[in-house]
Amino acid sequence: MLSTYRRLFAPPGTFAFSATGFVARMPLAMTGVGIVTMLSQVRGGYRLAGAVAATVALATAALGPLVGRLVDRHGQRRVALPATAMSVTALGVLVLLARLDAPAWTLFVPAIAAGCAPSMGALVRARWAEIYRGQPLLHVAYSLESVLDEVIFIIGPILAVGLSTEGFPEAGPLLAMCLLAVGVVLFSRQRRTEPPPHPAAPHLRGTALRTRGLGVLTLDFVAVGAIFGSVDVATVAFAGEHHHKAYASVLLALYALGSFVAGLGFGAMTLRSPLSRQFLVGVMTMTASVVTLEFVPNPAVLAGALLVSGMSIAPTIITAMGLVERLVPAAQLTEGITWTVTGLAVGTALGSSSAGWVVDAAGASRGYGVTAAAGLLATAIALLGMNRLRPATKPSAADAAVDGRVDEALGESQGSPGNRGGS
Repeated sequence: MLSTYRRLFAPPGTFAFSATGFVARMPLAMTGVGIVTMLSQVRGGYRLAGAVAATVALATAALGPLVGRLVDRHGQRRVALPATAMSVTALGVLVLLARLDAPAWTLFVPAIAAGCAPSMGALVRARWAEIYRGQPLLHVAYSLESVLDEVIFIIGPILAVGLSTEGFPEAGPLLAMCLLAVGVVLFSRQRRTEPPPHPAAPHLRGTALRTRGLGVLTLDFVAVGAIFGSVDVATVAFAGEHHHKAYASVLLALYALGSFVAGLGFGAMTLRSPLSRQFLVGVMTMTASVVTLEFVPNPAVLAGALLVSGMSIAPTIITAMGLVERLVPAAQLTEGITWTVTGLAVGTALGSSSAGWVVDAAGASRGYGVTAAAGLLATAIALLGMNRLRPATKPSAADAAVDGRVDEALGESQGSPGNRGGS
């Protein structure tokens, strides 16, 4: 198994961009739960905390595809650096306003601006696709990044919740800001592996969301994101109800650990069933594993339930990324992946906000009712959308040749195919 993953890093620069992308993605698992933990301590209750975290997620959802489209057209470095600077500044303002006990409405202004951060998972996967497009190792690469995402979701909540509860409330979000800034700067310096930009490709019109099947995946990821968002808020509240709020980070880490283990094994497997069927099985398994969380009696049992439930996450995400790579033209891949991330962000916002309201009104366990409802919705969408996912195959040789000639012509018109040298 390890030899399979080791082969990924044979091309020069691959380890560097994957490692720095890992650092830049760490805030993905820290920002939302860090904001919830910070505001629940300094303001009391989860309604405002969940609403502010949801606003960040919704802003990311609204701005993410636009940032992704700009990346496809102008290059990763030219777009990621200024977008990150704006996001980090906005998060800093949010933390400052929380510390100064500013009016609640003022927290939502920087929360909206924080959403312009680039989708680092999309940028990293776009680099792997540029290197291994059409090769079996691309599945392994996507699996590796999904496994690293789960490592992030193991470490991130522990750092964010632990620092904010054991240190001072703003510690978690502050660390997330620093990691985002440092990670994106280091990632952007890896010019050798940066995909070439595709400025205004004439054979592509409009948004990548018009691609057949991508809308189904994006909508389904809204429901999947609602699972994640509601689990985060309900778990923090559940641990608090049992007088072990800091234990929430351990519970969420176990949720991610299950996904990590499953993703590591899934990446080394070669399955012959269609990706659309694999995706449906993954969503159905995820749903089956969360419908009973509402009835868990104590944190110890919840720990085991979350560990098992997490095992369905990585295989589902890996399969979805494979579908996106097959559905979306190469010149729109970053935007295409970002749309699925957008779906997750919207769902996380809806899930965390809904769970926050339910927790405040009826208790932490009822928050997992939102999780169960989201899972059932995800299964229904996957079933109804299967026909749009089944034709998700690679372009024909003729289509690939046409795309190649277009990209070549674009490269010649600009003097070079892209910035791929130096660091």
